[in-house]
Amino acid sequence: MTVVGLDTVAEMALPTLGDWTWAHEVHGQLVGAWLEKPIPTVIAEGPATPEEVELIMRHIGPDVGVRKVLITTSYETALARASADPTRGLSKDPEFLLRMHRRFEQTRPDIAFDLQFDTDELSSDDIAERVIEGLPKLR
Repeated sequence: MTVVGLDTVAEMALPTLGDWTWAHEVHGQLVGAWLEKPIPTVIAEGPATPEEVELIMRHIGPDVGVRKVLITTSYETALARASADPTRGLSKDPEFLLRMHRRFEQTRPDIAFDLQFDTDELSSDDIAERVIEGLPKLR
C-alpha cells in the first residue's frame, strides 16, 4: 500500500509552487503512476472538491477499482490538530484553515463517495480499519 498526500506533493515544489492547480495535477499523475505498479492499494489523500477528485480520476484506468472515502471533521477539531502538529505549515493559520473548511463545506454535497466518516466520532485507526474491512481480499 502507498499513500500519496497532496500536501506532500505540493511541498516538493516549495517555495516555487506557482499554483495549487499544479500540485493537484502532479498529485493525480503520481497516483496514476503508482497504480501502474504491482501495489494492491493506493490512497490519494487531499482532494477536497469534485474538480480535485476529477484531476485524480483522469489518471486512473477503467480497470482499477476505486473506493472514494469522504472524511470530515469540525473546524474546531481541525484547528486543534493542526496547531498541535509541528509538521503543519499554512494550515495552522486559523483564517486560512477556516477559508478552506468553508470551501470544503460548500462543495461537499457535490462530492461522490462510497463511504463517509467523521473524525470527531472515530479515530483515524478506526476509520482505516473500517475501510480495510470493506476492501476485496487479496490472495
